[in-house]
Amino acid sequence: MAPPRSTKTPVKRTTKPRASKKKRKTASTWWRWPAVIFVLILLSPLYYGYILNFFSATWRWMRDIGEDPHYRTYKSYKIRIPSGYQIHGIDVSYAQGKIDWHRVKAMEEDSVKVGFAFIKATEGLMLVDSYFKRNWREAPKAGITCGAYHFFRPKKSGLWQARFFLQNVTIERGDLPAVCDIEVLDGTSPAAMRKELKEFLRFVENKTGVKPIIYTSISYYRDYLQGYFDGYPLWIAHYYQPKLKLGGSTAWHFWQHSDKARVNGINHVVDFNVFKGDSLSFQKLLVR
Repeated sequence: MAPPRSTKTPVKRTTKPRASKKKRKTASTWWRWPAVIFVLILLSPLYYGYILNFFSATWRWMRDIGEDPHYRTYKSYKIRIPSGYQIHGIDVSYAQGKIDWHRVKAMEEDSVKVGFAFIKATEGLMLVDSYFKRNWREAPKAGITCGAYHFFRPKKSGLWQARFFLQNVTIERGDLPAVCDIEVLDGTSPAAMRKELKEFLRFVENKTGVKPIIYTSISYYRDYLQGYFDGYPLWIAHYYQPKLKLGGSTAWHFWQHSDKARVNGINHVVDFNVFKGDSLSFQKLLVR
């Protein structure tokens, strides 16, 4: 028996007409010109200039919004400087090369200017800084108050180092006291270092009539010097901080708060310092 016929109307299959070759080509290449323009923009120096300026301005805005008012950024010096200090200065050696001291003296931003400079003179028993004589001569001519420092080597005789230092440095009225830069042990014991350091300080004080300044880092001071040389003025290195984190009883006079300052007349970064006190106390510290 034949199967019954379906009563459904058969569906006629249709095929979607193909797009013409011209239309297919247009649809597949529309993005090329925008892409070319985008690449040209990316390669344009103006693009990078605008982008860099945008991000730079945004960074400065964000930095200034959250900046500690007691530790603000100085654009000229390119560092942050602790506030509340009237007298600022630098310390230099051969590492800074030939310095134009008149340009150093002329630089100023918001009353911050270089008023003093500590200049490296000698090291150990034989080394004289190659730029010392020039710096020692030219900085005072520009009106900058100067002090000379000796890099101390604990393995060498403190007495002979003091003699070597004073053979090369003539300290005169109006200068800052001599400085002993002590920041290494050179393989000696702390007790041996302190013995030689004491000899150096005693000899220089007897010859100049003024107690020398001890320069050291905050960690070296705490580990090896604290409680042993309390009668001497201190110059402490402690970088990138809004405050010098030493006890109130510590008699520090100078604080080296940055080693990355930019100063006109100096082609390399330089250490920046503040003096704890006003102009009257600064004058009292000078050699008479």
